[in-house]
Amino acid sequence: MIDRDRYFSLRDPSAFPVWQKATVGIAGAGGLGSNIAISLARAGIGTLVIADFDLVSLENLNRQQFNLDQVGRPKVHALATNIRAFNPFINLVLHQQKVSPANLEELFGSCDLLLEAFDQAGEKEMLIETWCTRYPKRHLIAASGVSGFGRGEEMKIEHFGYLHIVGDGHSELLEGISPLAPRVAVVANLQANLALELLVKNYD
Repeated sequence: MIDRDRYFSLRDPSAFPVWQKATVGIAGAGGLGSNIAISLARAGIGTLVIADFDLVSLENLNRQQFNLDQVGRPKVHALATNIRAFNPFINLVLHQQKVSPANLEELFGSCDLLLEAFDQAGEKEMLIETWCTRYPKRHLIAASGVSGFGRGEEMKIEHFGYLHIVGDGHSELLEGISPLAPRVAVVANLQANLALELLVKNYD
C-alpha cells in the first residue's frame, strides 16, 4: 500500500496544503459533476461533498465518468468508487438526494465553495438564487452553454462578484441529442480550475 506522503509527492508547496484543508461542494454528479469531481480529487482537494439523486444510465456513458458495469447504480456511489480507485486519501461526503432550497444548507453548508453541475435551467436558477441569498460571501461556480461540439473559442468565464458562470453562455440542449464529452469536460475542468484558484486566493 502506497503511503500518503509518496502519493502526494511533487505537489505545489503553497497551493496543495490549502486544497487539502478545503471542503468543496458539487451539486450534481452527471456530465459536469463527475468530471469536476475527478479533477478536484486528482488535484488534492481534502473533502468533496457530492449530491445527486439519479442512477447511472447507458445514455450517460458518452460524457460522464462512469463505466458500463455501473449502469443502474446511484451516481454518487459509483463516482465515489471511481475516485477512490486512484485517490484513497480523499474524504467523500455523499448525498443520494435531490438538492432543494429546503436542504441546501444541510447538504452544502460546510463547504468553502460550491460548484453547480445541473442539466436543467430551472434547477440551475434555483441553486444560484438560493446559494447567493444564503451565502453571499461564498463563491458559486455555475455553468451555462455546454452542448454541441467545436466552437472552443466561445468558452469563457464571467465573474459577478462571488458568482462565476462558465461556458459559452448561449448553446442550449436539443431534445433527443445529449451533450458530448469534449465540451462537457472543457466546461467542467474550467469550473474545477477556477475553484482551485479561488481557494488559494481566499486563503491569501
